[in-house]
Amino acid sequence: MSTARRLRLPGIAYGGDYNPEQWPEEVWAEDMRLMREAGVTMVSVGIFSWALLEPAESVYDFSRMDRILDLLHENGIAADLATPTAAPPAWFFQAYPGALPVDRDGRRLWPGSRQTFCPSSPAYRRAALRIASVLAERYAAHPAVAMWHVHNEYGCHTPACYCDTSAAAFRTWLRARYDDLDALNHAWGTTFWSQWYYDWDQILPPRATGAVPNPTHQLDWRRFCSDELLSLCTAERDVLRQAAPDIPATTNFMVLRTFDALDYWRWAPELDILSNDHYLMSDDPEAEIDIALSGDLMRSLAGGPWFLMEHSTGAVNWQPVNRAKQSGEMRRNALAHVAHGADGIAFFQWRAAKAGAEQWHSAMLPHAGTDSQIWRDVVQLGTDLKSLAEVRGSTVAAQVAIVWDWDARWALELPSQPSGELRYQDLVRDWYTPLWRAGIAVDFVRPDDPGLDRYQLVLVPSLYLVTEEAAAGLARFTERGGTLVVGFHSGMADENGHVFLGGYPGAFRDVLGVLTDELFPLLPGETTGLAGDVPPGATADLWSERVRLTGALAVASYADGPLAGHPAVTRHHHGSGTAWYLATHPDPDTLADLLHRISREADVAREHQAPAGVEVVRRRGSEADYLFLIDHTGKGAEVPADGVELLTDSPVTGTVTIPPGGVAVVREPH
Repeated sequence: MSTARRLRLPGIAYGGDYNPEQWPEEVWAEDMRLMREAGVTMVSVGIFSWALLEPAESVYDFSRMDRILDLLHENGIAADLATPTAAPPAWFFQAYPGALPVDRDGRRLWPGSRQTFCPSSPAYRRAALRIASVLAERYAAHPAVAMWHVHNEYGCHTPACYCDTSAAAFRTWLRARYDDLDALNHAWGTTFWSQWYYDWDQILPPRATGAVPNPTHQLDWRRFCSDELLSLCTAERDVLRQAAPDIPATTNFMVLRTFDALDYWRWAPELDILSNDHYLMSDDPEAEIDIALSGDLMRSLAGGPWFLMEHSTGAVNWQPVNRAKQSGEMRRNALAHVAHGADGIAFFQWRAAKAGAEQWHSAMLPHAGTDSQIWRDVVQLGTDLKSLAEVRGSTVAAQVAIVWDWDARWALELPSQPSGELRYQDLVRDWYTPLWRAGIAVDFVRPDDPGLDRYQLVLVPSLYLVTEEAAAGLARFTERGGTLVVGFHSGMADENGHVFLGGYPGAFRDVLGVLTDELFPLLPGETTGLAGDVPPGATADLWSERVRLTGALAVASYADGPLAGHPAVTRHHHGSGTAWYLATHPDPDTLADLLHRISREADVAREHQAPAGVEVVRRRGSEADYLFLIDHTGKGAEVPADGVELLTDSPVTGTVTIPPGGVAVVREPH
């Protein structure tokens, strides 16, 4: 992140997407009055305004945007001004029908929603950069503009296009990666199934075909699609920077359970401020864990504080059943994001739409107006965030890191794996959850992070694909005294998806002191018992394998089935450190027991002692720490603390009381 281009707003920014073009102009004055009442300090504007800003090609009408920005400035509200390129207007597709995307079955998609463009289309790129340039030149010096909002949710709806234009762009990307066809053929293993390429023009996107496509072909396609959208983002960013070098630029990531289209490790360094959109899934009974995991991953991507660009005050509109949030839930959600590093809190959207595809999406000002629970909660949250102004800029210090890698995620979930039941996000969350419940702070790191020595414990829940260099770095961390824990089906293949020969777990055999010669994935619903130094009745599911010890000691073994007596959990002294291997997927209680034991042995400290069901996060500042305590039980709690409770501005001596379903934030002076 840039040190020069920072968001120059005091305290925790507060607001949401503002779409005044959807309403008569006489409504705008009421919007300003109510924004001031709610404590709103910044809103995103212009995200879907392309058709109004450019009603015909190279014909512009900024009169409405001029009035909107002037009005915001007059009312002391900053603007996060967007390039409107996520929704090209109808005239664009009428003039450039070839810019419409094509799916993997060869069907061309049609306009009528948003993001219906081919990321490789030259016509789209020209039009997007043109509107971004004209917008930037007009508003670079406007006093309301505090941040640029590039596009919106890249890859959300159309992460890939399979047209001939995209095929040509893919070949250009492959030439840059491999230089020559021999290198590509080797990387893709094209001697298999007679797939050898003799000419670059023979290479196509992985379109629908009769059997399983080449896995490395698919993996490189995922990499290309992420990079192609990133190239659009950085091109717009450069146009904005040229016009306004000091205004920070962001684009809203989608670090949440259901989205995996983009490699955000590659995206993060290209932006001045990292922002995220996060929504709860109705099928997640403990969505608060996803909020925490997402926030910690965002904080890790940003290297510090980040900005929550979108979440919901209540129901969304795009799930099979869209439930409203319960009393206090929205406040807990928002303050949990702050706890995990957010220095800005925003919603989609300010005023609930009465028409259009998102008319049933909740908003800060709902259809019911100000005589509603949502509005009262929105006003209360504005007061809360004002009380937390001094938290801005503080961050979380973690002794534990979890390795996270989009390449490994994509590769694990390709077809023709030993098990189709493995889901990367679920495997990581299973390991994250016991640490979250225990109040242990967690960072996420790349597999090749050069600074692993700053941690005492590094967890690798799932890393199917890994480079030799990254595997060596994890081994060095262990040799130097760190504790490493590796999950099953990790270290199996290199960056091209080629299996490491000589036995499993491939790149991690030596550091773990084990050798597996055969895999025995478990069927859905099938379990196996575990025996040894694990809780009575311990079981495991998803996976088993035949492990032979080559230096490690068995901590637990399979208790039944064809692998009875074979090691399932191992521990190996490697150099000055310790490496653990979990060759199966233990039940939640057993996994928690193991990770708590490993954490204690690694001298990992809990942030605070709190009752079960109370989330504990500590943000550390230069002059004070800020202890966030969030009650997820609905019963309230008493927690040991000393300092000042910021939300109520009350002194705390000995204990702080958390109301049922409530939040407390205690300032602890250094």
